[in-house]
Amino acid sequence: MRITIIGAGPGGYVAAIKAAQLGAQVTVIEDTEVGGTCLNRGCIPTKALVASAETLHKVKSSEEYGIEIKGDIIPNLSRIMERKGKVVSTQVKGIRSLFKSWGVNLIEGRGMLLTPEKVEVRKRDGSTEIVETDKIILATGSRPARIPIFPFDGERILSSDDALNIKTVPSSLIIVGAGVIGCEFACIFRELGTEITMVEMLPRAVSTEDPEISELLEKELKKKKIKLLTGVKVERTEGKHDGIYVFLSDGRELISEKLLVSIGRSLNTENIGLEAVGIKKGVRGEIEVNEKMETNIDGIYAVGDVTGGILLAHVASKEGIIAGYNACGVEKKIDYSIVPAAIFTSPEIGSVGLREHHAQEKGIKIRTGHFQFRGLGKAHAMGEIAGFVKVIADEATDKVLGMHIIGAHASDLIHEGAIAIKAGLKVRDIAEAIHAHPTLSEGIMEASEDVHGEAIHAPKK
Repeated sequence: MRITIIGAGPGGYVAAIKAAQLGAQVTVIEDTEVGGTCLNRGCIPTKALVASAETLHKVKSSEEYGIEIKGDIIPNLSRIMERKGKVVSTQVKGIRSLFKSWGVNLIEGRGMLLTPEKVEVRKRDGSTEIVETDKIILATGSRPARIPIFPFDGERILSSDDALNIKTVPSSLIIVGAGVIGCEFACIFRELGTEITMVEMLPRAVSTEDPEISELLEKELKKKKIKLLTGVKVERTEGKHDGIYVFLSDGRELISEKLLVSIGRSLNTENIGLEAVGIKKGVRGEIEVNEKMETNIDGIYAVGDVTGGILLAHVASKEGIIAGYNACGVEKKIDYSIVPAAIFTSPEIGSVGLREHHAQEKGIKIRTGHFQFRGLGKAHAMGEIAGFVKVIADEATDKVLGMHIIGAHASDLIHEGAIAIKAGLKVRDIAEAIHAHPTLSEGIMEASEDVHGEAIHAPKK
């Protein structure tokens, strides 16, 4: 079985390895670098910057931990970016090594569908190559959306890609969009010393999360002196000699050194030959697929952002595994019912399953349990007491329906909730499981106990 994959991001490269494990002869075509947006321009480089920002914060607050550091504490942006580059480079080499290990053939160039059995590769040196294949998996990903009122120039008006390569720390920055990307960059640049103003047209930050999560995050942003303007839109921008002027729908006028736009992504469906083979697209230009990741053309699959679903790297990877199986003749179906999400703000956010308002909209009677991080000995020892765990349970069955965490290491802790929902566990199953002390995961146990008003380390309601 010959399988050709266009795109080597978290969907494509994982699909390649899975197909190779199943015995297929796999060719991957990539026109930039393996790892895609996630590794080169998204998840990994931003987390490297988050790590630098967190380290800087710890050093600045070292006296709280009984450690005296003398002299000025100054972030060196060039060194921070150099470290980020090394982290990315190591991961890129890792993927290339995996390809060699599993016998995956990597062709560097731009892939174009000619027929369901032929892909043309336009290489960087101008030459072309025709790859004959039995099955095709499309994993071409997405890019920052370009909006006319925000003409990206890479210097003063920045996309999220541009923000990862700035040469100096801006004195001031307006961030358009208080979603995941916007809030992460706000926390990073604020720690580096930038004055931040965020503009969000929706009523709250990270609007995809539980409202209680948004509420606490907004309080923490305020403590960091990050200005957040919600319920307002940017009407137009204007670059002048003294900065970028931003004109809002409520009549206000803002000015900053730089402007970062983080309000959506465009799908990479152009110029890859979809029309030539008749692949069906949806209203947003997404490639339509079924639960096996099959397109409407037999033998062609699509995974990741290009399908317009949940734009998360780990979802793309799971879709890649599903497509790899099906392309190799092993029937598998994707299950989107339990998808954990992580936001690397300060404090972190982790969520999985139903939000409380979604349960109410569906008419599901629920019970909720809460536990504050400030009730955890480990949180006090760490100096990380901001945050809470919220558990949502079905009132009739006691089954866990959702879990939402804001606080230190929320991105790691949330998987206890994901497994509980996947396994159909009840909150009492979590509550009765012994959790090691002192750990942050005790907060999950206590929040589960609180569903029935039995949390040991919470005042009586």
